[in-house]
Amino acid sequence: MTSDFTSRLCGLRLVTFDIDGVMTDGRVHVDDDGRETKSFYAPDGLGIGMLQRAGLTVALISGSPAPAIKHRARRLAVEHVLLGTDDKMPGWRALLAKLGIEASACAHMGDDLPDLPLMRASGAAFTVAHAPAVVRAAADHVARAAPGNGAVREVCELILEARGELAAALAHYDRAS
Repeated sequence: MTSDFTSRLCGLRLVTFDIDGVMTDGRVHVDDDGRETKSFYAPDGLGIGMLQRAGLTVALISGSPAPAIKHRARRLAVEHVLLGTDDKMPGWRALLAKLGIEASACAHMGDDLPDLPLMRASGAAFTVAHAPAVVRAAADHVARAAPGNGAVREVCELILEARGELAAALAHYDRAS
């Protein structure tokens, strides 16, 4: 990790995550009644909780309007959820204004073309290995773990490690200490 990238991670106040292909494996399940369901990886949620305990704000931004996302956000105590638009930039800008956060203090993790504007405008950008080449090229870090199976957790721990806060985050769960 370069000192510039570490410095940018240390300045983060907001981390935003796409859903399909980042917090899920990218598959969209639709039942016979047209309801969309999603499968989330519990350790990714734990990583989000570690970011929040470290004082970072987390938001979810997705083109999908699926109610499952709102349910997952409630479970993770993620207050800011922007759904149902492929143009994520207006909602993201409004969120930054509401929170009083500069774009340079934001990181975004996305996996496809609608995420590019946020990735390019953010202080740090993350993606997953299956992302198109243009998205990988815009990322500061490409997660080794699979989407919906540890990629989010990897990024959460990377951020905390750069900030010198990973040991404390892990110690929170070490009941023996």
